[in-house]
Amino acid sequence: MGEETVDHKALAVCMIDISSDIRRKSLNETGLRPISNGVLEILRVVEGHPGVTVAEVAGRLGRQLSNVSSQLRELVAAGLVTRVKDASDKRYVSLHPTDESRRIKALLEDGWADAIIAASARLLPEEREQIAASLPALQRLASFLSEPETSPSNSKST
Repeated sequence: MGEETVDHKALAVCMIDISSDIRRKSLNETGLRPISNGVLEILRVVEGHPGVTVAEVAGRLGRQLSNVSSQLRELVAAGLVTRVKDASDKRYVSLHPTDESRRIKALLEDGWADAIIAASARLLPEEREQIAASLPALQRLASFLSEPETSPSNSKST
């Protein structure tokens, strides 16, 4: 399928719908208390980039530093993220996931997979094959979308 035949708006809407529905349907199965999208996004950045700084998390998510700092305090208080001060420069603090964070991540990802398994069982075999074949391209697309935001508005404080 050529680039010109991709309906990017339909793809984006579909991905958002799938993401929302997977989260909603899987949360009940995990037994975890609900985690807001904003907090989950921060947790996923910290888990994907151990040692990241608060400013780097804000940059990756395109959010204000103060908002990210506030949500990170929640994650630290909940025992899901640890802050580690640099030995040579106490102002430099890196963020790391905890064992509990990794446990929750595994539970969530298993729940998400179960939701996909249940829904995809209703697809035709050739549709499941199309999705499987598109996974590498979707993973690359996700990696490009997860790159830090570069707009100048991110460095402004409110």
